[in-house]
Amino acid sequence: MTNRRSKLFFHKITHWEYWPFQIVYIPIYFLWSYYSIKAKSIFFFNASNPTIKNGGFMMESKKEIYNLIPQQYYPKTELIKEGTALEDVLNVIEAVKIKYPLIAKPDIGLRGSGVKKINTVLDLKEYAKKASFDYVVQDLIPYENEVGIFYVRYPHEKAGRITGIVSKEFLIITGNGFSTVEELIKENPRYELQLKVLKQEYGKKLFDILPKGEKLNLVPYGNHARGAKFIDGSHWITLKLTQTINEMCLQIPGFYFGRLDVMYNTIEELEQGLNFSVVELNGAASEPTHIYDPKHSLFFAWKELARHITYMYEISVANHKNGAPYLLHKDGMKEYRMHLEQSNKIVNF
Repeated sequence: MTNRRSKLFFHKITHWEYWPFQIVYIPIYFLWSYYSIKAKSIFFFNASNPTIKNGGFMMESKKEIYNLIPQQYYPKTELIKEGTALEDVLNVIEAVKIKYPLIAKPDIGLRGSGVKKINTVLDLKEYAKKASFDYVVQDLIPYENEVGIFYVRYPHEKAGRITGIVSKEFLIITGNGFSTVEELIKENPRYELQLKVLKQEYGKKLFDILPKGEKLNLVPYGNHARGAKFIDGSHWITLKLTQTINEMCLQIPGFYFGRLDVMYNTIEELEQGLNFSVVELNGAASEPTHIYDPKHSLFFAWKELARHITYMYEISVANHKNGAPYLLHKDGMKEYRMHLEQSNKIVNF
């Protein structure tokens, strides 16, 4: 056991993608300070996406963001207030015809925490009982593949651009007919790092033996903090794909900077605007997540982070000149404290 823990620890320290973001971002804090001085506001990001609370940097509601997006681009989604009785939740689901399995996740989220696939009413009952926060329930998107598409548009421009694409490999194991689910997980360090969380979610099911060739997607959403492998897919950026994404983003009022997490069938169909759905739209707090491709160095990550924070600063300044306010310092600090409180609720969920 000690040897296995040592190997996992060594794997983490030799792969910067697992390092705490507070360490990875050290050089970026200096750039942020520089832009804050120029803007005369630490909270300049508030103006990056004027229609999204705090620009999408903290305390933004997923449901309010979904409401900005034309319905055809995302799954059926309903907001459930904290403490809502299970019977009322079931009535909401039935009324809008959301089917099982479905996804439940905090309305104000944090790096994939609290996101659950709900297979049955009993699963939903357990989620509703534990949730000390507002959450959304939504249809499970049927497409197998997921990408994160970073989109940037300056306020004076009629068309934006894609500045990076990340593709995501889900945490999928393949049975061999004799190994348990847990044993298969332990074959991959990336997967084993998620074992503690998976034990909480799957319990005794981890002792099941998968038939040979059968695949099991343990985490059916592409979140890096939950074990997904991120691969730089920026070579997929084409004029046609840019036109398709731009056509959609121009229909989202006040959206200039952020990442669209999109599930799709094939890249060719996505280019044509067919068979895809937006999982989430993330605003000012978005990372250009293609940096987490294991092939990239930390220096590459710093360069990309600096490039995108510069975009955000310039867009915020331009929107500010057009009347979008920056957050007052006292209001920004209040929002930040609320963000920390919300984060603790979700992380401990």
